Amino acid sequence: MTVTLRQLTYFKALAEHRNFRRAAESCHVSQPALSVQIRELEAGLGAELVERQARAVVLTPFGRQILAHADRVLAEVEALEQAARWRSGLSGHLSLGVIPTIAPYLLPDVLAALRSRDISLDVQVREGKTERLLADLRSGDLDVAVMALPTGAEGVEEIPLFEDRFLLAGTETRIASLGGEAEGLRPTGLGDGQLMLLEDGHCLTDQALEVCGRGRGHAQINMGASSLATLGRLVAAGFGLTLMPELAALTERAASPGMVLTRFAAPEPSRSIGLVRRRGGAQGDWLAELAAILTQAGRTEIARARSAIDPHRDAA
Repeated sequence: MTVTLRQLTYFKALAEHRNFRRAAESCHVSQPALSVQIRELEAGLGAELVERQARAVVLTPFGRQILAHADRVLAEVEALEQAARWRSGLSGHLSLGVIPTIAPYLLPDVLAALRSRDISLDVQVREGKTERLLADLRSGDLDVAVMALPTGAEGVEEIPLFEDRFLLAGTETRIASLGGEAEGLRPTGLGDGQLMLLEDGHCLTDQALEVCGRGRGHAQINMGASSLATLGRLVAAGFGLTLMPELAALTERAASPGMVLTRFAAPEPSRSIGLVRRRGGAQGDWLAELAAILTQAGRTEIARARSAIDPHRDAA
């Protein structure tokens, strides 16, 4: 009996898509080629793996057992390939995922630092919401991803990088209308004013709702923006208030001059930014090296923001 990695890869794709055509497309082969490999795998194992129905395929009980073995074998092979790829630190090809509320503000410095260390390093960046990036990590399409922690996901390891505090953003008039001293401003004390947030699926929206003590059903919640850039322009135009991460503060204030940023009272609300990888993936110096680059870039950008927004404040 001979079982090949190609057969296991095709079978795993068929199990995921439950359709020969879609499985073949995902593997970038013709449908007949994939069908032949599945038939040969069944012949070698001595039993059918799938029931071929009119509109879909269904795994047989034996097929479910073999799928579990295939998952383990392919995961080990991938780990072996990664170990070889990263044997000398950051080199070769890096698939990096980043959530949208981090990517535009962190990536320029990070990519420049990576390129300065190794001109041959091929970095492929994928921007996406947290759930999409976690799925890509689990499938092996991404090596690592930068996102807010904790993710609450199973099967991943999380490495904290830096803290990103939230600032209150709005027009000068709206912020002044809150009254009181700046030292006493808290997220839960924003009154009944309109709170502008990102659309569902962004972890920043969940964090903002939590620190402000509001639920999705609150009458003064607007979750329609797709980016922090849009939020900045909306609040600069007087449509409400929002929470702006320090990491994005300089960029978005420059893009929306009418937006005023102010700090909350201590303890200031914040999010933890971290590096997430699939548990059991290849270990090596490259991970610590990448984490150090990301941490330095994040802290540097935040220090710039603190210096510009509140020059008399300790940037620590």
